Amino acid sequence: MRNKLFLLVLLISGLQFTAAAQELQARISINASQVSSQTDKKIFSTLQNSLNTFLNNRKWTNETFQTNEKVVCHFLIVIRAALPGNVYQASITVQAARPVFNTSYESPLINFQDESFNFKYVEYQPVEFNENRVSGSDPLVSNLTATLAYYVYVILGLDFDSFALRGGDPYFQKAQAIVNNAPENRDIAGWKAFDGLRNRYWLMENLTNNRYTLMHDAIYSYYRLGMDAMYENEKEGRNAILNTLNIINTLNTDISNTMIVPFFFQGKSNELTRVFKRGTPEERQKAREILMKVDIQNANTYKQELK
Repeated sequence: MRNKLFLLVLLISGLQFTAAAQELQARISINASQVSSQTDKKIFSTLQNSLNTFLNNRKWTNETFQTNEKVVCHFLIVIRAALPGNVYQASITVQAARPVFNTSYESPLINFQDESFNFKYVEYQPVEFNENRVSGSDPLVSNLTATLAYYVYVILGLDFDSFALRGGDPYFQKAQAIVNNAPENRDIAGWKAFDGLRNRYWLMENLTNNRYTLMHDAIYSYYRLGMDAMYENEKEGRNAILNTLNIINTLNTDISNTMIVPFFFQGKSNELTRVFKRGTPEERQKAREILMKVDIQNANTYKQELK
């Protein structure tokens, strides 16, 4: 059972729970508006329903998850083109959030867009994933569920990391195993180092390489010591988040041009500005200086909002 503080509090209170096997509260959405009108769009509804069942009904871990512990996540698949042979060119955006202790607020865990997601799907074909045979007999068919399974394990790894230091390691290892055995085809990209600098290969390299151990410290510090503490002691929580920024700044200085640093900050700029707007002028200044260096994409937001 996951070692979460709010679960411990509830158990101490003597409340009883009915265990839920599945770990995800996932929603798949498919947008096929770019596909030619000559294509029968019904297939995308069938695919969407099949993928929702696949994600939500499969047991992804050996842990027991209560209903209120399920990880909320959303996958948006945008079909850009339908090719001969039931092959589709697509992108996938992955979003997940983590509840903050003693509040109804959910803090972003991941907000990432993967542009390289080509797959094959024949209507009503079984949607299956076998960890021991990731590539399967048809690489383009396998790429559909291999990519989804990969991101499920990334989400679970980040979620567990946020509650226990290095708690996500087993799930990052599962994602790494998918990378190592990923489907190979000339129309498949994202699994190899040479496919680009911001892809599935490099994300997992950063999350499993000991050179980036500080990033796991930062994830735990940000969520467990920072966000979870904000309700009872806002200043203590804000100081922990500022410490997190210092950790990330150290990593960013020692190892430049990583994937994991911008990956961590995607979707967090609004949250961070809200946190530090309530801080002292000194806290705002320190946060602004670091954030403008480590989250360059949102530097102007921090410059204006954290004066």
